[in-house]
Amino acid sequence: MAKKEIEEKKFEELIDELEVIVKDLEAGNTDLDETIKKYTEAMKIAKVCNDKLENATTAVNKILNENGELTDFEINAA
Repeated sequence: MAKKEIEEKKFEELIDELEVIVKDLEAGNTDLDETIKKYTEAMKIAKVCNDKLENATTAVNKILNENGELTDFEINAA
């Protein structure tokens, strides 16, 4: 899947796709070439998800700063 195609999807759809890929890889039923292909796809999706989260954080920070309620907002990953 092309990066542009990935970027057009919603965050939740991308997370669902990542879950499917992880289950496939964990099952161990793919050959090496297919495993590498799936891993590469997962990394592309993960990058887009990270970018979407960063953009959401920036948007929230901007909203909060405009209202003067909070000067910094950070999402702590578990």
